[in-house]
Amino acid sequence: MKLSGVELLRIRMPLVAPFRTSFGTQDVRELLLVRVVTPTGEGWGECVALADPHYSSEYVDGAEHVMRDYLVPALLRAEEVSAHRVAQILAPVKGHRMAKAALEMAVLDAELRARDTSFATALGSARDSVPCGVSVGIMDSIPQLIDVVGGYVDAGYARIKLKIAPGWDVDPVRAVRERFGDDLLLQVDANTAYTLSDVPQLQRLDPFGLLLIEQPLEEEDVRGHAELARHISTPICLDESIVSARSAADAIALGACRIVNIKPGRVGGYLEARRVHDVCAAHGVPVWCGGMLETGLGRAANVALASLPGFTLPGDTSASDRFYRTDITEPFVLDAGRLRVPSGPGLGVTPIPEALTEVTTRKSWLDS
Repeated sequence: MKLSGVELLRIRMPLVAPFRTSFGTQDVRELLLVRVVTPTGEGWGECVALADPHYSSEYVDGAEHVMRDYLVPALLRAEEVSAHRVAQILAPVKGHRMAKAALEMAVLDAELRARDTSFATALGSARDSVPCGVSVGIMDSIPQLIDVVGGYVDAGYARIKLKIAPGWDVDPVRAVRERFGDDLLLQVDANTAYTLSDVPQLQRLDPFGLLLIEQPLEEEDVRGHAELARHISTPICLDESIVSARSAADAIALGACRIVNIKPGRVGGYLEARRVHDVCAAHGVPVWCGGMLETGLGRAANVALASLPGFTLPGDTSASDRFYRTDITEPFVLDAGRLRVPSGPGLGVTPIPEALTEVTTRKSWLDS
């Protein structure tokens, strides 16, 4: 298909509560949405880059710039655009996977709407609902943490993930285990906050029966993760280190991880995310779907991805009200610890015009 034009929308959505990790605290989510228009319809994409380049080198202002000046013009010049050709068309621009992923998502949404096919069906869905975990940020105190985790347990979340950092690791994990027992599916996420000199401290997490420890070391230190794996019994899961199917295969071959977190934005899109899933499945490595505080658009696509057969662990595909009082789409609501996989054409959801207008701070239209 030929694109008629692309609209970039900047939106600002307050969080229901501050979300603190090892690299900072967010109380509002700055987001970049993409709407591609074709002669027969439209499609939506969501860029997951954060406001600042702390989780990764990408950030929302940079993503908007590279889309406006390089990526979108390349797509508009192309005579034939399909989701499977987006990566090839954009390949001359190095990196910027999150920006490219948002554009591929929008093109794929438009394609699938035109075919009356859902994201889940196109990706290879194996179920109509997925179990949901929730990510719990660093708190000011352990009593506060216990209260927050208790609320999520009561809500029915299938798994709890605790953000950790040096000085906030063993004690909060111990407190949650003691309060909620060994049956609670519990894991931790370090967001690269440790080094190999912290091996003795990380070994102290082993007795708590965690599902995994996510990305303890720097993203480029794959060999370091392989070394760490020889010293701890808790399975290592890689997040930031996995930027493609090839990097997943390399990490698995080196023994750097036993589990992989797949974030479509981080790997360049949902088609590459499916390839990461396939590589991990071929090696018997479980995967789960990570989250980046998405709106209902990104959440719909993530839930569809998480319904693939290799996603055997609950993901960070929490309900809309985990982060937002009002979503820009119809909200995703937890039902017995699960979310329904959208079955409508494309993403199966679209922005509610009034809700989108309320949070939009800027928009621009690009055409040929």
